[in-house]
Amino acid sequence: QEHLVESGGGSVQDGGSLRLFCAASGYTNSMSCLAWFRQAPGKEREAVARIDSRGRTIYKDSVKGRFTISKGNVKNTLYLQMNTLKPEDTAMYYCAATVSHCYSGNWFRTWNYDYWGQGTQVTVSS
Repeated sequence: QEHLVESGGGSVQDGGSLRLFCAASGYTNSMSCLAWFRQAPGKEREAVARIDSRGRTIYKDSVKGRFTISKGNVKNTLYLQMNTLKPEDTAMYYCAATVSHCYSGNWFRTWNYDYWGQGTQVTVSS
């Protein structure tokens, strides 16, 4: 059965670090695009970072220099290293993926991604 599963969330203090992990299992093909999104209570889901099949990355402005997206050695696995976390980073974090074309211009649109995980909660306290 195909599914994405995230892990690594938790509660940290302002300035702390977390490393999120996502595994896409049951898929025959390699994902062309893998991304992290997040959604805070009462807010829309927003894109955080994306990596394509060539390893090219794009980041939301507010996380540049603090977050790093990378692919694992195993096919269809994904990491998000989050450093210098801030209270405004508090949200449910979701892994997203697609085997279709990986767009740069609309990388932040949820409709770019066909597969979604259930999310992992990240809480940053001040």
